[in-house]
Amino acid sequence: MLGLIIADYWWVVIPGLLLGLYAQFKVSSTYNRYARVASDSGMTGAQAARAILDAAGLHDVPIHPTGGHLTDHYDPVRRQLVLSEENYAGRSIAGMAVAAHEAGHALQHQAAYAPLQLRMAIVPITNFASMAYMGILLFGMFTGALDIALPIVIGLFSVITLFQLITLPVEFDASARAKKCLERMGLISDRERSHVASVLNAAALTYVAALVSSVLQLLQLVLMARGRE
Repeated sequence: MLGLIIADYWWVVIPGLLLGLYAQFKVSSTYNRYARVASDSGMTGAQAARAILDAAGLHDVPIHPTGGHLTDHYDPVRRQLVLSEENYAGRSIAGMAVAAHEAGHALQHQAAYAPLQLRMAIVPITNFASMAYMGILLFGMFTGALDIALPIVIGLFSVITLFQLITLPVEFDASARAKKCLERMGLISDRERSHVASVLNAAALTYVAALVSSVLQLLQLVLMARGRE
């Protein structure tokens, strides 16, 4: 929507949009490929995540199934893992990789991993910024107060971009913890290591794309503000 509103700077946003589309294609195709490959251990995603959590002493962290496709996440507020039904009950390499990744977030929480703590701390202001920036931008455009609105919008979108930046180490570290646990605990075979890495690397690309897109949209706003000086 932002690209449509600020058409003069479409060339700034296009690379981010293309990267985002590629990232979505990559994660979807890679996940679907390994979702059809049964794990050698025969474990479900929930069983793999449970094994990782229990090995870390996180017996009180529950694992719940939920609907939807790739809706898997770790809820740090309720301290629980939520896995999509296909990964919760499925016995695929993809399911194990995704479930282990979410368990990696629980391990981060247990260790008070600084980037995760910082991301949790700025969630409220990020949610506010995500809801408010477009409304303020539109208000400024339709009322002729764009010169006043733009600095506010840039400030709000900077918070969103910062959140995306902090997300990168959080997600990469969770994947690293996942791979280490799966290998150390013997939950995957030698042949499965590269498959698990492929799933997790494809997922990580979506976060890289989100950051690039956010940076380019922020640049677009800055250029728009400078063009009105």
